[in-house]
Amino acid sequence: MPVVEAKIYVKYHNSGYWITDTRVSLDSIVYAFGNGMSPESIVQSFPLLTLEEVYGAIAFYLANRDEIDAYLRVEEEEFDAMPQPLQVRDPSLYNRLISAKAQKQALGA
Repeated sequence: MPVVEAKIYVKYHNSGYWITDTRVSLDSIVYAFGNGMSPESIVQSFPLLTLEEVYGAIAFYLANRDEIDAYLRVEEEEFDAMPQPLQVRDPSLYNRLISAKAQKQALGA
């Protein structure tokens, strides 16, 4: 009987987690999954992925949830710290949008 080796669905390279042999980030799958999308719906959103790859990525996330959640928090903080083009071009509009976002989050909390 042949020995079956475990497949690797997620790899870490270029400072991020990626679905193996694709340009799709694990972040994308985790956010979609966290927003309630089914694996089948995620495949429709990312047609380059197979259902097997999506399930594999979700399994990887669930097995490493604390570490991946911490990684995503750092990514979000770094993104938020970057100056946005609108912030430079139209600071007044940018500040109004940030204020509206904060109000929306406060109402949802």
